Amino acid sequence: MKDLPFNLPRGYAGRAVLVALFLAGFTAWSGHATSRPTQSVKAASSPSPLDEIPVGVRIFFRPLPEKMPSSENDTPEMVSLGQKLYFERGMSLTKSQSCNDCHFVDHQRPGVDGLPTSPGAKGISGTRNSPTVLNAGFQTVQFWDGRAADLVEQAKGPLLNPIEMAMATEQDVIDRVKNRPDLGAAFQLAFPDQSEPVTFDNVARAIAAFERTLVTPSRFDRYLQGQTDALALAEKRGLNTFMDMHCIECHSSIPVGGRLLRKLGVYHPYENQVDLGRFEVTHDEQDKFVFKVGMLRNVTLTAPYFHDGRVATLSEAIRLMAWMQLNMEITPAEIDEIICFFRSLEAEKLVWIEVPAAPVAGSGPSPGSQY
Repeated sequence: MKDLPFNLPRGYAGRAVLVALFLAGFTAWSGHATSRPTQSVKAASSPSPLDEIPVGVRIFFRPLPEKMPSSENDTPEMVSLGQKLYFERGMSLTKSQSCNDCHFVDHQRPGVDGLPTSPGAKGISGTRNSPTVLNAGFQTVQFWDGRAADLVEQAKGPLLNPIEMAMATEQDVIDRVKNRPDLGAAFQLAFPDQSEPVTFDNVARAIAAFERTLVTPSRFDRYLQGQTDALALAEKRGLNTFMDMHCIECHSSIPVGGRLLRKLGVYHPYENQVDLGRFEVTHDEQDKFVFKVGMLRNVTLTAPYFHDGRVATLSEAIRLMAWMQLNMEITPAEIDEIICFFRSLEAEKLVWIEVPAAPVAGSGPSPGSQY
């Protein structure tokens, strides 16, 4: 857990640490809420709003920054180009598939297509669920098996994946882009210091720059920043339940998940025993059924769930996770409390993104292209 100020022990010892930290903070929180200040206490010494948040919450969660990591070098021209490429179906084998066809971000949609697994350029569906791209750059790895280190590396994968966009080579992608003179001009603006800016690497860099703009603050962020009334009492109760059940062992930090690789089925196996997870990348026996921990921001908007999209509802996902990962039989009431907390993780305002306008007639897109 590289975001934490210490190495968290695993198993019962780790849970003891979590419970002790949380209870210490929760006791202080409850005590503050019920105690009366004496008249001798000066107004200047009154607790700040942050003092009303349990210490466990302040340790294990962080508010969403305004910008994603690595965005400091992104220019408006790179972002604009990346947005065009994100919606560009011409970079797929059949000119029918763009990034947005699996990760809908246009018209305030939450970065997913709502399907268990997504069909690609050949009409064949993959084996893994398409996760949201909103806030994705706050994760430490990309893809369910963690095979990409960042958004740039991730953006390259679907273009050459035989099921997704199915382009045969990097050069094929470059040739499709060069067939759009309007895109060529956009590359020149985005990478003005390069004599040959239309490269496969720059395609991925531009798409990543656009994706790094997809930051969606929530009411939970305002709460973490000290606005304690940003969460309703029921949502705070759900947060209490979420922490008390040790969900924060994996779901913590800025994205509330998305920063660890963990075995799915610690105590009880998941029904899908075909997908071996990270083992398919490393061929290490210890990586069998290891997957990236799901990010919980906007989780109420991104059904279905798990790496294979087989779990249709959030309540069933919570029940299964408690059973498989924590050996707990969670009650329907506890599930409802946790879902109530999850609603505080929803974007207060999803970004409004229009599909880029079609190039003017005669500008050079090939027949059957995106537009």
